[in-house]
Amino acid sequence: ILYCILLLLYVLIVVLMDSFHRHNLQTAALCALRTLKTSSVSPSDAIAAPPFDGAPKQYSPKIQQLVNDIASLTLIEVSDLNELLKVQHTVKTPAVDEETAPAKKEKTHFTVKLTEFKAADKVKLIKEVKNCMEGLNLVQAKKLVESLPQEIRANVFKDEAEKLKAALEAAGGTVALE
Repeated sequence: ILYCILLLLYVLIVVLMDSFHRHNLQTAALCALRTLKTSSVSPSDAIAAPPFDGAPKQYSPKIQQLVNDIASLTLIEVSDLNELLKVQHTVKTPAVDEETAPAKKEKTHFTVKLTEFKAADKVKLIKEVKNCMEGLNLVQAKKLVESLPQEIRANVFKDEAEKLKAALEAAGGTVALE
């Protein structure tokens, strides 16, 4: 419950920080803290559910007084109150961890690039390059293999890129996926 109250106070302080500029930090801040520390919660202070007919919610006088005290603070006073609440109640600002941080976008499209080949497997690789690239004859495939590094296919999905890489490497080439 204390954490919820502190969180509500923190949100209220941040909202009011931009809109209220008045004086008297020490008395208002101490009054608000003293009220929180010394008041006991009784069943009559329980938060009632709003009526179903759409009528506005009624707040307890204690909450109304607390809001008025905080609303009368200046920007600097609100900042000091915020700092004091954090120190006294060891409230930590949430840190970004791996679960809440945006996940790195996994690459879905790749460029298959033939970078080098084994001289002994040159003929096999030329045939495989001809099969991998549509509209390419053996002479063009030979020129492509002899002028490495060369792009074999661009903007292909990961599974297709891995199949091409496996086929070209089986034929004696060295392939890079970019």
